[in-house]
Amino acid sequence: MIALCTCAVQASAQVQPPRQVFIAGDSTASHYGPERAPREGWGQQLQGFLDDTYVVRNHAQSGRSSRSFIAEGWFDGMAKDMRAGDVLLIQFGHNDEKIEDPTRYNEPRQAFPEWLGRYLALARQKGATPILVTPVARRKFDHGQLLDTHGLYAQAVRDLASRENVGLIDLSAASMDWLRAAGDEPSKAYFMHVPEQGQQDDTHFQQRGAVMVACLVVAGWKQLDPSLAAHVKRDTDCGAPATALADRKAQQNPSLIVHEHDIAVEQPGPHGGAGTTTAYPFFRDAPALGFEFRKRVLHKGAGIGLHQHHKDEIYYVLSGRGSYELDGQVQQVRAGHAMLTRPGSTHAIRQDGEEDLVLLIMYGKKKE
Repeated sequence: MIALCTCAVQASAQVQPPRQVFIAGDSTASHYGPERAPREGWGQQLQGFLDDTYVVRNHAQSGRSSRSFIAEGWFDGMAKDMRAGDVLLIQFGHNDEKIEDPTRYNEPRQAFPEWLGRYLALARQKGATPILVTPVARRKFDHGQLLDTHGLYAQAVRDLASRENVGLIDLSAASMDWLRAAGDEPSKAYFMHVPEQGQQDDTHFQQRGAVMVACLVVAGWKQLDPSLAAHVKRDTDCGAPATALADRKAQQNPSLIVHEHDIAVEQPGPHGGAGTTTAYPFFRDAPALGFEFRKRVLHKGAGIGLHQHHKDEIYYVLSGRGSYELDGQVQQVRAGHAMLTRPGSTHAIRQDGEEDLVLLIMYGKKKE
């Protein structure tokens, strides 16, 4: 019995509590209930990027500045639960800029960084890791040009991080790069532009915007702490680089959109196949594209005749059903089936039943 008890105590001692991630911030990060849908802050989407070795404690509060968050007691409420090993993400600026409200306003050169310093001191006192986050951008375009509405406030955070040797996530820069690449009209879908609610809000996010900004935060955090990557559950290849617009302008071969009704070609069954088919050779004339991608519809009684392959080819069945011949065997295929034929194999396919057999086909182009 003594040995069993000892083992139980040792096992219990080895269980580590989750590492807490505290968020101190404003309405762009805070949590909203279903009554405020579709509005969400990026903080309420952060947990979705992290495994269960981290637990997000979102203390961000709507309307608060770095000053009023402390004055109203939210700072103390957060402080009592913080412990060694935790992380504190600090994002203020939107409300610190409001010169008309002395309870929130902080001029950017001295008062704002002094208030932020209180958060750094708390984290250090508790043995936690503070990370400064520049304020996320507003969606403010003027004749197609995105305006920087945070200016000196974002720079004050950068300067403070440098002076105090504290980790920095430059969310202002990352979110501005994202918004420039998205463009004026498309970026509205990420913000609270909700006609049925009469809202045209360029500061606060719908869910897709909250997820995007959370992704930018985690991507910046991973740059500061590469070990975090092992605990991130989803990819953080999000946003756009600062060079995105220049890269787009320099493209030798621009991206394209086509509609199948503009490219449809009626053809007999290929490779000696029976019946009539309709081919949709997507991007057939696109330069420097290394593969063929097409849709082919086998109408009733049609097929692709038996032939040997000298390249890899993939068929994917979108709808309908058919009989697929591969290397002397026949299999019934239907929507959701995918077939890979490798060089040296022979194959054919025919449509069965009353419904057209619709295939997506992909294979590499011949080298010229």
